Order: sequence, then C-alpha cells, then structure tokens
Amino acid sequence: MGKNKPYIRFHLRIFWSVATFFVLLTFIFIFFQYSREKQYKIELLNIRLTEHNNTIYRTMQEGLPLDSITKETPYRTTLMDLSGNVLYDSEAKPTDSLENHANRKEVLNALKNGMGYDVRRKSHTTGEIYFYSANKYEDCIIRSALPYSAHLKISLKADLQFIYIAVLLLLVMGVIFYTVMKHLGESIERLNDFAMKAKQDEIIEYPTHFPNSELGDISLHIVQIYNRLTTMKKDLLKEKQQVVAQEEEKNAIKQQLTQNIAHELKTPVSSIQGYLETIINNKDLPREILDDFIMKSYLQSTRLAALLYDIAHLTRIDEAPGLIQKEQLDISELIRQIISDVSLQLKEKEMTVINKIEGYTLPCYASLSLLYSIFRNLFDNTIAYAGCGINIEIELCREDEQMYYFSYSDTGVGIDEIHLARIFERFYRVDKGRSRKVGGTGLGLSVVKHAVLFHNGEITAQSGPNGGLSFLFSIKKT
Repeated sequence: MGKNKPYIRFHLRIFWSVATFFVLLTFIFIFFQYSREKQYKIELLNIRLTEHNNTIYRTMQEGLPLDSITKETPYRTTLMDLSGNVLYDSEAKPTDSLENHANRKEVLNALKNGMGYDVRRKSHTTGEIYFYSANKYEDCIIRSALPYSAHLKISLKADLQFIYIAVLLLLVMGVIFYTVMKHLGESIERLNDFAMKAKQDEIIEYPTHFPNSELGDISLHIVQIYNRLTTMKKDLLKEKQQVVAQEEEKNAIKQQLTQNIAHELKTPVSSIQGYLETIINNKDLPREILDDFIMKSYLQSTRLAALLYDIAHLTRIDEAPGLIQKEQLDISELIRQIISDVSLQLKEKEMTVINKIEGYTLPCYASLSLLYSIFRNLFDNTIAYAGCGINIEIELCREDEQMYYFSYSDTGVGIDEIHLARIFERFYRVDKGRSRKVGGTGLGLSVVKHAVLFHNGEITAQSGPNGGLSFLFSIKKT
C-alpha cells in the first residue's frame, strides 16, 4: 500500500465502534435499572400489605373482631374462603351481593403460590383503582388493598436520578476514551513508519509529522520484522535453554535415584550381613537369640525383596511400557481378592473395610500386575501408617465412556499438608525412622502413581475433612 493512499483513521473507527457499544449498553442498563427499581418499590409495598394481612389473620386467631383493626388502617381488607367466596369486606357490607373473587389475579396467585398481588386494577365493588395484595392461609384468603392515589403513584415511580448520573458518566467516559484513542492513533502511525523503515533496513529516525495509516500495514510490517529476526532468535535460545535444563534435570534425577537405591539396598543388606556374621562367629548363641536373629534377617530379606520388586515395577513402566501385557479383567473382583489377601493384617490392626464397589461389575482392559499394585500398595500404606481401629472406604465416584473414577480413603492419623505434594516421589518418607521400622520401601505410592499414569489416569491425595488420607484417581477402561 502506498503512503499517499487515504485512510479512515483507525483510532476513530475504534472510538465510534466502542462508543456505540457503550451507548447501547448504557440504555440497556438504564432500562434494566428503571424496571428493577420500580419492581423493588412494588415489592416493598406488597411486603407492607402482607404484614397487614398477617396481622389480620393473627387477630382472627385470637378471636378479636375484624372491625377493631380494619377501621384504624387506610387499607381495604377482604376475607375469603379458599374457594374465593367473600366472607368479609371492610368497604362493602353486607357481603352477600359480592361476586366470587377466585378469578382475581392476586387471588389466583395466592391460591397457587401462597401470595400474590395486582399493581393497578379497578374494583368492581367500589369503582376505585387499588393496589391489591393477597395471602393464602390454612383456612382462608386475606386480601388488602390500597387506593391507587396520586401519592401512591408517585411513591411507586422509579427514581430517575440514576439516569442523569449514567448519562453524565457516559459523556465523561466518551471524552476520556476519545483522548486515549487519539493518542493511540498517533502511536499506531508512528509504529507504522518505524516498521516500514525497519523493513527496508533504513536508519530509523522518527519524523515530526506522521502520515495516515492502516492497521493492516502495521500488522504486516511487524510480523515480517519480528518473525524474521527477533522471534526466531528468541525461540531458538529458549529451546536451547529448555533442552539444557531438561538434560540437567534428568541427570540430577538419575543421580539422586541411583544414590537413593544404593542407600536403600545397603540398609537391609548390612542388617542381614551383621546378623549372619554374629551367628557364624558365635556358635554357642542361645536358641532364643539365634531365632531372633534369623527372624530379623528374614524380615530384612523380605523388605529387600519388596524393594527390588517395586524398583522392577518402576523400571518396567519407565523403560519398557510397551512390553507390559494387558488383559480383560474385573476391577471389583480384583479389589475383593486384595481385601482377602490382607485380611489378617486388617484384623490385627482392627481395621474395617467399607467396600462400596462390592457387587459391581467393572470390566477393564489393563495390566493385572500394575492394577493389583495400585490397590495393594494403597492398602499396605494404610495398614502400615494409618493407625489402629480405623475405617477404610473404597468407592466408585463416577464413570463415563472412557474412565472409572475411584476414591480410596481412611480415617487414620493422616499427614500434614506440607507432605501431600511429595508423597508420590520415589523414596520420599513423611517419617523416615518410622517408615523403616515398619518395613516401608519408600516406593509404594510412587508405584501407585506410575501405574495410574500407565492406565491414562490421574491421581491426587488430600486430607479428609475429619482426618485421615484420601486418594482420588482414575483408570481408563480400555
């Protein structure tokens, strides 16, 4: 586009577009506020009449004559049965000649909703225009009416002061917005000139006068300059930094993992070695001590086997997920089997399992070993750390075409909030000394997380409302 081509100034187009929008928005607001305020005043009057109706009903309940209260009020009071027949009217006596009021608007609404009103209607009895308010009670309908006088008409009229304020604010905002748009137009013109000169590799000097411009030219020039030079350079540098950071993070994780594995393996191996050396070097050990050392060696070997089993699980998930076999199975049946497997430990800790999935059929195409490890590790973690005499609850929260969503919770001692974000990390322990005492490997919940991720799910942990720990996780059906 040539610089001499006439333009419709861009900032003026923005100004008139936005100004038109705000004018329409202001009119909509004024209309809404006017209607809302008018309705508010009508409802206030209706509340006042409703209070009068309630007073009338209490007077009737106390056995006092209606005339004793209706003659002291400016309201016309009408008493009807639930069929609309007039039993009493403070302005019309006797009532035998009055027609049935069941078809009146306020009475219809009262019969339907318990209360109703009609803003302005001429009375068939007195010929005056009233504001009516009716309330339904157990055995009757009471209606109060206030003459629609000039004073009442004015009191129900919405206050127009806010309209003047809204119009004034609109004018002030228009002036401010026009000033801002004017400065924006000058900036756009200057930016356009800058982009054109930068594109031609000219020395960039801002001129004292700026020609008319078009947003399309500005966008085109800026995209050509920054896409060719700045953006490409920054993206390449950013990618390089990300690659370096990822490599450093991977190396740090591998190094830390290696150190953790070596440390965790060293502990049970050293214990077994120490007990066996004591047995070998002391042939005359009492039978009780000998049995104790053998049992402790067995427990340490069991812990070592569990540690190696968990490491193997994590390695297989990380390194060769494609080699993990899947099969068709029933999650509900798998959970029932796990509860049976840990029944002795549950009995020892006096724990109660509330299995809300029992009786369900939850077909799933998944890895049997990994799915088993999810629920088994959650049970083992609870048995080891949650305490005694608690409840464990397993529930299927919901399901859709793709996923099952489970909840596993206990009422145990729980853990502090500061640990929740890290309990799925490998070898992370809330209480290291206590974890080793009960034989924990520090990998159980990490295996749970990676097994859930393998099945395209997600898992989170949170403290229960009354204590304990709750796990929310999902598993893909196929």
